[in-house]
Amino acid sequence: MLNKTVERAINEQIQAELYSAYLYLSMAAYSAAANLPGFAHWMKAQSQEETEHAMKFFNYVNERGGRVVLKPLDQPPLEFGSPVDLFKKVLEHEQLVTGLINDLYELAVKENDYATQVLLHWFIEEQVEEEANAAQIVETLKMAGDKGNALIMVDKGLAKRGA
Repeated sequence: MLNKTVERAINEQIQAELYSAYLYLSMAAYSAAANLPGFAHWMKAQSQEETEHAMKFFNYVNERGGRVVLKPLDQPPLEFGSPVDLFKKVLEHEQLVTGLINDLYELAVKENDYATQVLLHWFIEEQVEEEANAAQIVETLKMAGDKGNALIMVDKGLAKRGA
């Protein structure tokens, strides 16, 4: 049986993961409107990944005999600035999610919920990867600039991301 305090916290994390998916979908729409199809592809793939993360938590709550309670999502921003500004926001968001995962892990430790700790190890490793990917793209965009051939090459590279 899932500890009720942990269950409530995981439900909040489901909301955060679904908001992340919604945010990245908004970033995809922004990128498509800016004629950056590779950026849009990358953001759509990221949105799908965040939905998968939410479902991983969703299924876990159900497997442990808990109750998933879906909460409303805020509207994400519509404008994100330059390509480098966009990916800085991606990095900032991933750092926020890392903090949420870390807080959830601390709660699982406090509540002696070992099964949730095991689940969260996967998410902790995932967040290391998420932050590293976003940071690398920010640095590449800083070198490429906001316009010209280098930006086109970055866009083409982002289009190659697997779904």
